[in-house]
Amino acid sequence: MPEGPSVRKFQLLTSPFLGQVVAKVGGSSRKINVNDLNALRLQDSQVHGKNLYLSFVAAEAPSGPTAEETVLQREAASGASSPAQGGQEQVCASQTQPQEDELQELPHSRSEAPDAAGGPGSWLRFHFGLFGSVRANEFSRANKANKRGDWKDPVPRLVLHFQSGGFLVFYNCRMHWCSSPRADPASDILSVEFHRGRALDALCAPDPICYTLLDQRYFSGLGNIIKNEILYLAKIHPLTRGSVLALSDLERLLDCAIQFSSAWLHSKLHGKGLHPQIYQKEQCPLGHTVMKGTLGPSGGFKRLTWWCPQCQPVVLSGDGDPSQVTE
Repeated sequence: MPEGPSVRKFQLLTSPFLGQVVAKVGGSSRKINVNDLNALRLQDSQVHGKNLYLSFVAAEAPSGPTAEETVLQREAASGASSPAQGGQEQVCASQTQPQEDELQELPHSRSEAPDAAGGPGSWLRFHFGLFGSVRANEFSRANKANKRGDWKDPVPRLVLHFQSGGFLVFYNCRMHWCSSPRADPASDILSVEFHRGRALDALCAPDPICYTLLDQRYFSGLGNIIKNEILYLAKIHPLTRGSVLALSDLERLLDCAIQFSSAWLHSKLHGKGLHPQIYQKEQCPLGHTVMKGTLGPSGGFKRLTWWCPQCQPVVLSGDGDPSQVTE
């Protein structure tokens, strides 16, 4: 699914529409009644980890830009929000997957409605699936057949047409209304308020380090691509328990997490793709054979992991023996 840098790019795509009124809506969402968004003004947008939040207010409400909106609009004007850039992870498959590969919404007996019927303080939360994306003034088009051999364009979950004539399209995402963003900037790896001390304490736990890195309580926005890349950069085996690593190793890993995430965001804002060193690779940059395994806590979610046995030496004990890893 899109990670922190991608979701921040999604936010920039929404920034030119801040202050504008929704004139028409569409989309396949069953979680919310999309018609509730008609005639509302897009007031604000925020990102927290992997979640995008959009605030909508009644059209007659004041719509003066906040300081954050001003910064977003300035970055968008510099070219960061080019309509041709959908913000999709460029190391993953493109947004052309069949519907069965998408993040599915559960049907409800009734749709959620915005607080106070769309009044001030109503936020719409977006959580994106594996191929989730946001596009501005364009729709995603199929460039290959799906599993059934059909050439079908991806179906938008939500389309917002604005009175200005522009529009936003949201793909493969879950949405629900909330009274305010659920946020902890201290855990967001791209936030200036990120708390290094708390993150280091989490990394010291006697758990495989690759499990801890995906814990959004401490590393909000850090996903599987970032996890693989920073473990390679820090030369740490993914199953190494944090409690056996020196503090200097954990500090270096944390530095890699922050620097890699920031560099990826910078590349996205300048229309450049990601060039991973280990993720989905058969060889590391030094020419060593890369191993692949599906790793995760017992009874929990498991993710594909790539590592180089030579560049990332084993420092393991107990049930973390790499011989148990499925290659």
